[in-house]
Amino acid sequence: MNSTYTPTASSKTRAIVINALFIALTFVATMFINIRLPIMGNGGLIHLGNVPLFIAALVYGKKTGAIAGAFGMGLFDVVSGWAIWSPFTFVIVGTMGFLVGLIAEKATGNRVLASTLAIVVALIVKIVGYYFAEVILYGNWIQPFGSVPGNFLQVAVAGIIVVPLVGRIKKRAGQL
Repeated sequence: MNSTYTPTASSKTRAIVINALFIALTFVATMFINIRLPIMGNGGLIHLGNVPLFIAALVYGKKTGAIAGAFGMGLFDVVSGWAIWSPFTFVIVGTMGFLVGLIAEKATGNRVLASTLAIVVALIVKIVGYYFAEVILYGNWIQPFGSVPGNFLQVAVAGIIVVPLVGRIKKRAGQL
């Protein structure tokens, strides 16, 4: 057994811990801080799971964002009676996390503007992705429009919460 300290092993361990933490935070925020909308079709589920997802992506990058979104919300779907949605959620929300993180990594200049743009991209991915997921599941092109307001609201609220906080969180994360 090699008991020598290596920075590489430490950084791998740190990455695993951060990914696991954000998977758990995304799962818990989705599971316990939610409201089901009683509107046409599926209606949608409004939750705050996007808050830790966006923080993970904006602070730690595309890989952590993708992992937190795909596994955190995918796990929620599996354990909460929405299992049929899990493959779609894994891809859609994983893509959201990846793109938000990618934009944050590539952005130069105004971080608030870049974070806002990243959230808007995530919003488009969520609305379009879940629209087509519902078309596939329900075989109807009209019914999925009923979920658009809920999807819009949940990403917009998360963006309003996260964008002002992410700069401070990034500074603290860099100190760790």
